[in-house]
Amino acid sequence: MRASISAKERLVVTLRYLATGTSLADLEYRFRMGKSTLSVIIREVCSLIWSELYPKYMKMPCINDWLEIANKFEVSANFPHCVGAVDGKHIRVIKPNKSGSMFLNYKHYFSIVLMAVADSDYNFIYISVGAYGKDCDSGVFKDRAFWHNMINNTLNLPGPTSLPNTNIALPYVFVGDEAFALHQNLLRPYNSQMLDAEKSVFNYRLTRARRYVECTFGILANKWRIFHRPLNVSLDLAVDVVKACCLLQNFIHKEEGVKGVQESLSGCELEEFLPFDSTEMVPTTANEIREKYKEYFNSEYGSVPWQNNYC
Repeated sequence: MRASISAKERLVVTLRYLATGTSLADLEYRFRMGKSTLSVIIREVCSLIWSELYPKYMKMPCINDWLEIANKFEVSANFPHCVGAVDGKHIRVIKPNKSGSMFLNYKHYFSIVLMAVADSDYNFIYISVGAYGKDCDSGVFKDRAFWHNMINNTLNLPGPTSLPNTNIALPYVFVGDEAFALHQNLLRPYNSQMLDAEKSVFNYRLTRARRYVECTFGILANKWRIFHRPLNVSLDLAVDVVKACCLLQNFIHKEEGVKGVQESLSGCELEEFLPFDSTEMVPTTANEIREKYKEYFNSEYGSVPWQNNYC
């Protein structure tokens, strides 16, 4: 019997496919393997990358992990109590057979949705892949387990604590764009119509934190050039390819670091995020929480010198 294809060769073929976006026909001549063999190898390796690396490089954070993420967001984005940025990205695919317009998005091409939560180090905290391209970000997010865990308080988020240099106790929050619904743990910008100065400042400060998920998507598409063209594979394999690329990005960042990311953070230690004991009532509705953040960002303690230049 002929020698089998080694694990090293299988990994090299898969990484070549993901990193360059080359076709199976090109890989067939470069590695002297049949298209059907290459297809099976790529599917198996992507699935194994997810199953083997997921528990270490994309596990659900514990309380201390959330506190560390919030500390980094405060240092890099000047947004305290932020534990992640939420957004969706459309992944181009060739129109699946007998799918009608289910995968046709508002940008007029066929896609599946990558819904993700990212931290300030451009790592994915959570991803969900495979929703129809026609679905809006808010609808996709509300169908995910992450949303249900958030509204049921089972994400292990820290309890409300005081904002820096104040006695205002507020919950830890995620930030998203206008497509998402407002929630006690999810902030979105104010409507762009009839904004006053304070609301404009809040929108600017929220956008500074939210841009990290946009940059994370940009790094993903630039590093793994399979996303520079529509994925001409089955939907199951497309989902496995996206999940593997997101996980490999976390692997690279956590093992090798990200150029330009400050490794040693100065400022608040984790002990300073202990629950705040105050007689002041913690806001309970989403609108009240957003108003408190708006007041903080426009106060002496929460403002930054340049914020009025961008509003």
